[in-house]
Amino acid sequence: MAEDTRDEAAGTPADGAAAASGRAGISTGPGKLLVTLYGIFTVGAASRSAVQLSTRFHEAPLAYLLSAAAALVYAFITLSLVRGGEGARRAALACCALELFGVLAVGTWTLVEPSAFPDATVWSDYGMGYLFIPVLLPVTGLWWLRRGHHSPAAAGA
Repeated sequence: MAEDTRDEAAGTPADGAAAASGRAGISTGPGKLLVTLYGIFTVGAASRSAVQLSTRFHEAPLAYLLSAAAALVYAFITLSLVRGGEGARRAALACCALELFGVLAVGTWTLVEPSAFPDATVWSDYGMGYLFIPVLLPVTGLWWLRRGHHSPAAAGA
């Protein structure tokens, strides 16, 4: 496994097929949809928080900083899914668990103490402003990443 990662990072043409098969496990099938959704949420959350932080930070700093943190989490998961490989799968799995914790914590916090959030975050009310996709994404991501046949060893890499 370590040799595949080293060769993939070096980009040697002779091992291109092995590197591609290692990547194929988590970014094919439903994984493509996850990559797409995480990519969209990365751009959306980053754009929204950048505008809010630069123009209205004083209005709701906690909400805007949490939206920026969500954008970073989304970006990391997107890159991990695109990169593929066992290490990236494990990193994405841990980050999806962190994301789910964040969505549940912030979602609950916004319901229990709404005055702490004068403006919504991506994760407010469990992502209700985004059709609950922010709570569904990490659950789906965890399910997809935990499936055994997506590891490079099981894929025959």
